[in-house]
Amino acid sequence: MGLNRTVTGLTHYDIQQRRRRKIVEDARLSQRAIVRKEDVELVETPRGVRTGCYIGTDGDRPSRLIDAYVHEVDPGVVSTIHRHSWDAVMLIVEGHGWTEVNGVRYEYKPWDSVYVPAWAWHRQGNDGNKTARFMTFGTEPQASVCGSAFIEDAGKTPFAELPAPPISSPGPMGADAYARRLRRLDEHWNAYRNGRIHVAYEDLTLLVNPKGTRSTFMLDEFLGSKTSGLTLAMNQMAPSKWQKKHRHGGEAWLYALEGRGHSVVDDVRYDWKEGDLVVVDHWAWHQHFNSDPELTARLIRVHTGASLYDAMRAVLDPINLEEEEHGSEPDVSTVIWPPDRRPE
Repeated sequence: MGLNRTVTGLTHYDIQQRRRRKIVEDARLSQRAIVRKEDVELVETPRGVRTGCYIGTDGDRPSRLIDAYVHEVDPGVVSTIHRHSWDAVMLIVEGHGWTEVNGVRYEYKPWDSVYVPAWAWHRQGNDGNKTARFMTFGTEPQASVCGSAFIEDAGKTPFAELPAPPISSPGPMGADAYARRLRRLDEHWNAYRNGRIHVAYEDLTLLVNPKGTRSTFMLDEFLGSKTSGLTLAMNQMAPSKWQKKHRHGGEAWLYALEGRGHSVVDDVRYDWKEGDLVVVDHWAWHQHFNSDPELTARLIRVHTGASLYDAMRAVLDPINLEEEEHGSEPDVSTVIWPPDRRPE
């Protein structure tokens, strides 16, 4: 039997270079600096909730690492139950509701966060009298790049009747590499699936940081969550104040949870208001400003700093992947921070 041959006039080097150029060109064409709330259309979905896409391939705004969606759950609605091979986090914007994660119900209020681990069955519900609205940030683009993105919808099936998530076999005692790998992965997945799911805003404390803002983690290993890399932080800017100018090797997204202001990204100004999403590309100099002389502004910073970015740090060392412009931070030593005005 003869061999199948691919005849081409291009060397492997030429093919490789074309492929790499296309990846970069496609990424540049799809890059967005800001997505405004009014540009995101919410539509009814088969899950029973309304959904709109800020950033994501299925919303014609592709990304390589994270996606961003907004969802609304009306009073009396219970969504279908589904699971996926990537993790995600919910940021509650308005209303009260609940999320069921692997059979456990978590009640939420505005400014709470709910973490959804990979392969966790989850559904949404609203027993109140007001529509609940929340953002989700997930790592499906990252999983797709690695060829490991799967989603499964089980309709209204009760959780007790659903298949369990995939497991990693427990490892036997022994010093050989295979036994050690089994034990390591078993321990990792047990810790991952037993990490913190719900973070209530009232459990957090905002502290002034060297960048000139008050901030706190909303999702992070520091709070007990075991994510694949997703991390959320709230940055509160005092009236007419700003954040220190800086840049970093990984992209960062800033969701305007409260207030109005503007961001300067590589010397280009982008005005934003509540509900907009600012997208800062990798290694872009950026700085965020509160344009209101009386009210605070809150930006929720989202990135995957604990996974791919940490790998980049190790692989690219000694290249510096973070840089700050010293002296660009505001003096907030005399600021009297207004009390939180958390929505009810």
